[in-house]
Amino acid sequence: MSTWEAYAIRYGRHDRPAQTNFLLPLDDPHEAMPLDYYIWLLRGPGGHEIVVDTGFDAELAAKRGRRLSRSVADSLRAMGTDPAKVRDVIVTHLHYDHAGSIDLFTGARIHIQDREMAFATGRHMCTACIRLPFEADHVVSMVRALFADKVQFHDGEGEVAPGVTVHRVGGHSDGLQVVRVQTARGPVVIASDALHFYANEKRGNPFPILFDLGAMTQGWRIARRLAGGDESAVIPGHDPEVRARFPAVPGQEGEVVALHLPPLR
Repeated sequence: MSTWEAYAIRYGRHDRPAQTNFLLPLDDPHEAMPLDYYIWLLRGPGGHEIVVDTGFDAELAAKRGRRLSRSVADSLRAMGTDPAKVRDVIVTHLHYDHAGSIDLFTGARIHIQDREMAFATGRHMCTACIRLPFEADHVVSMVRALFADKVQFHDGEGEVAPGVTVHRVGGHSDGLQVVRVQTARGPVVIASDALHFYANEKRGNPFPILFDLGAMTQGWRIARRLAGGDESAVIPGHDPEVRARFPAVPGQEGEVVALHLPPLR
């Protein structure tokens, strides 16, 4: 079985009160609970590199009131990765913070679920509150990639490379997929927005942007199963705690942590 290195790379942040991260009311809704924005870099045999999600740029950050620490391109280059030479990109779903820089990856095949593409271009986008996390330009970039023969669709479960698989869970977005990566410490599941914060599952209180509540809560269970029951191997999509739980990569000023290494706690 091929084993991979897996890195969480923070590229942005949003300071916000805790209540914005939970569906059900909190005892202290005004407690500070910032949200981090990540992409993930996978490195495997033969120099094969896979990027999970593509983030957003400075223009979109200004539009949405978010803060970038550095661009996605610069974040990858700081890790010695040239976006133009990445072979595969996995888009977990098409929300603005996960699919905003697709055009950087000129040489990559893009992996997405059938249902996410259909969702982002179908009747549900006629409803303003459902389409709010999407940007039309990002969806158009995916359509252009499709017509350039650069898209690989998956229906449920699929293999991107030996040791790297995708699994549709839905919930937050209809075609949301999680990524299972074989590492030296066992399988690691990049949950993306199937689990924004560790606390969403721990408290049984979901993130409030969702399409199917039942699918979202089942997605927590699916991610745990794919990780072999190891809670430390399920990686939330936006939790600053990820950077405290895993070893920092030297020279990255705390912005990158190694998920393939044993957690610090």
